[in-house]
Amino acid sequence: MHTHGDVHRGGLVSPTTTRRGGRSERQARHARPERGRRGARRRAPRGFGRFLGGLAVWLVLWWSVLGALLAPVVPGGWWGVALLAVVTTAPLAAIILGFRRHLYPGALFRLFVLRPFWYAQLLLPVLGAAGAVGALLGLPFGAAGAGGRWAVAVAGAISAAAIVAGYVGSRRLVRVDVTASWPHLPEALDGLRVAQLSDVHVGPHTSRAHLARAARLVAEAAPDLVVVTGDLIDDHAPDVAHYGRAFGALAAPLGVFAIPGNHDVYADWPAVRAGLERLPLTLLVNEHRLVERGGARLAVVGTGDPAGRGNGAGPDVVAALAGVPDDAFVLALAHNPALWPALADRGVSLTLSGHTHWGQFAVPSLGWSLASPFLEHAMGTHALEGSLLYIHPGTNYWGIPFRLGTPPEVAVVTLRRGALGIERRVVRG
Repeated sequence: MHTHGDVHRGGLVSPTTTRRGGRSERQARHARPERGRRGARRRAPRGFGRFLGGLAVWLVLWWSVLGALLAPVVPGGWWGVALLAVVTTAPLAAIILGFRRHLYPGALFRLFVLRPFWYAQLLLPVLGAAGAVGALLGLPFGAAGAGGRWAVAVAGAISAAAIVAGYVGSRRLVRVDVTASWPHLPEALDGLRVAQLSDVHVGPHTSRAHLARAARLVAEAAPDLVVVTGDLIDDHAPDVAHYGRAFGALAAPLGVFAIPGNHDVYADWPAVRAGLERLPLTLLVNEHRLVERGGARLAVVGTGDPAGRGNGAGPDVVAALAGVPDDAFVLALAHNPALWPALADRGVSLTLSGHTHWGQFAVPSLGWSLASPFLEHAMGTHALEGSLLYIHPGTNYWGIPFRLGTPPEVAVVTLRRGALGIERRVVRG
């Protein structure tokens, strides 16, 4: 039966893992990022003009609110407010220019230009809304301006404390044990351990110590299988070289597997794919591989991502499962948990996902995260008939280093033969 891969006892020989364009694994892991093609230009996506127009209205609205409150007390009045608005918004021009000309932002640019820009854009509506509420509360007492300014100050202090706490939380890497059980699990697969990384978003600015800790936690878990469920890089194709240096040494008896996430797709998927296929891993895009342990077969299925529709990286669940033998236990990797219902309908026993980051702000005891209002399956563990889902909160962060209630993690998923169920436990912080 056609299986999209070659099987051997205790491991896997995959055509994907041997395609390295004539370069050794060591060379691929230590390759330097390629310089961007400075002459090339990307076409702006449809709706880009409307997006910029909406963004301009958004910025003018909030800066007008803050200006009305702060101009009477800041040096230069409205000119001072306007200067602050220009300084905090100017990096947007560099972002657009870099996108259109394929310019590659280095570590210093991302740390000292992009990061302050994102902080400023997140704080702007918070401070503006607080100021507006404070002004309305002060209006009956003839103190609208003072009330608004006090509200801005209080909101700023709370935001500063949250930023510090979120930064600390983004560095508190934990190991989480997930135990998933089924009555029909083949006995030979009972106890099989899968180390899962997700949403590592590696770039030149990413803390090397953080990435090294993640790799060390994987190695210490001694897993049978390692999977990376998407968003390996941080928005730019040359980031693949940085990913390779951080995680190119990952290894497991049954192999290392990865799938694309939306940020891998956004980063110029053909170039990203070519770079990943030079690394010592098996990249799965709507396909599967069979691995074997003790005579039992495990099908590792990898899907594309919804963001990749139209460029060869979109999801095709039917194609991904085509040819999977009936006697194989199926482990699916799907970056976006929105794909889980379709996989569950087709009898997939376990799906490992990521993507949501649990909103980078969560209250696990309540089963709530900042992503919950927008997604049916946003965090944690889920069961649907005989199918189980685990949504990984991410091994790193995206945008700004901020995590509250949902620290970055390395998950170790253990398969067990027993009553159907799935549970999660933090074992090392």
